[in-house]
Amino acid sequence: MSAVVHQLVAGFRRGDAISDEAERIAALCAAHGVESRLWCPRHAVAASDRSRTRDVEGLPAAVRPDDVALLHLSIGSRSNEIFAALPCRRAVLYHNVTPPRFYERLDPATAGVLERGLAAVRRLSSCGADAWADSAFNASELRAMGWRDPKVLPLIVDDRFGEGAVDPAMRAKLSDPPRTNLLFVGRLAPNKRHDRLLKVARAYRRLVDPDARLVVAGGDDGRAVYRTILRGTANTLMLGDGVLFAGFLEPAELAACYATASAFVCLSDHEGFCAPLLEAMAWRVPVFAAAAGAVPETLDGAGVLFDRSADEATIAETVGRVLRDPALKEAVLRKQDARLARFRARDPWAELKTVFGLA
Repeated sequence: MSAVVHQLVAGFRRGDAISDEAERIAALCAAHGVESRLWCPRHAVAASDRSRTRDVEGLPAAVRPDDVALLHLSIGSRSNEIFAALPCRRAVLYHNVTPPRFYERLDPATAGVLERGLAAVRRLSSCGADAWADSAFNASELRAMGWRDPKVLPLIVDDRFGEGAVDPAMRAKLSDPPRTNLLFVGRLAPNKRHDRLLKVARAYRRLVDPDARLVVAGGDDGRAVYRTILRGTANTLMLGDGVLFAGFLEPAELAACYATASAFVCLSDHEGFCAPLLEAMAWRVPVFAAAAGAVPETLDGAGVLFDRSADEATIAETVGRVLRDPALKEAVLRKQDARLARFRARDPWAELKTVFGLA
């Protein structure tokens, strides 16, 4: 009987970066004749996605010594505990644990889950599993927490990203009448620094284009307090219709955001990879980002990178200069095209076979 690849996740919801990657890995396994199964704590699966996963509590009884277990590690979870005792080949794919300090005052419960995640990273370093991370930045964190010789498996993304169907209603909403849309894609989380994005939007409207709009695409994961704070900040800055909190979007709606974006702006304080940077490149949207976490590594010389200390006016004026100079904008896009071509030249299945120890 052939080995089965078991993937363990802490939670599952379509549109979530880790969930989507787990499904892409499963699809690659299927395409190459390898059976794979996806396991998750039942309470942490979106109701609409229950059929896509199995209850992780049943994994110990199902696993065989010749199987392979891959733990997607990002937070504290029952999946981490079950993984540690599995009697088969095991590998950890570390997606980064957001530092709890970002949540300590705003959401103590989430901060606790993240603290347990960091404790799990340290504890699992001695469990005998192979160590992988989806960026060199994340691999360096593993080394700092006791893991030996972690290797890098960059995020596996959809081969067709940048080519998806575009929702016509969302396209019309964002482009009629035509206006400059500054886009950011990412869940509403404190480390994403939406507060700075709002200030950049204000500066852009004041210094460059009074009709410009910031489009924020991403759900709040139930954090109503943070959403309320951001809406209050937008009101204080008197942005009015200069900001759109689009919420969690279906793929075609998100594609419409990219298709109508004038620029992609990311000012996160902490990112373990940041897949939307590549998605923006695929849609040929100029990328502007703060040099935090794995962002410089993901951009790999593409886009426009700001020092983290750059003020909002400088960022706004730089974005405006690029968008108003066709030659400069095209130079930025050409570098992004080259970066994307390098990323797409990978052979993800060859990389996964190394992770899984498959011949």
